[in-house]
Amino acid sequence: MVTPESIQKNIEQGMALSHVSVVGDGRHFEAVVVSEEFAGMSRIQRQQRVYKTLGARMDDNEVHALSIKTFTPQEWQEKK
Repeated sequence: MVTPESIQKNIEQGMALSHVSVVGDGRHFEAVVVSEEFAGMSRIQRQQRVYKTLGARMDDNEVHALSIKTFTPQEWQEKK
């Protein structure tokens, strides 16, 4: 079974991050990802960047649904 921790580990290994958190029930997950890499990217480009860290897990439908909220460190500070 897919766990929030395993998804978080994939994201952590695939990107330079300021913050990441993942919650979910084994099929549906929500992630908050904060990275300087997102500067200048559109919302879609940011999500594609996160999906890339999960590779085949997304292609094989291992992760059924993943809601992603992405922020630059500056956006994250403003949100807090």
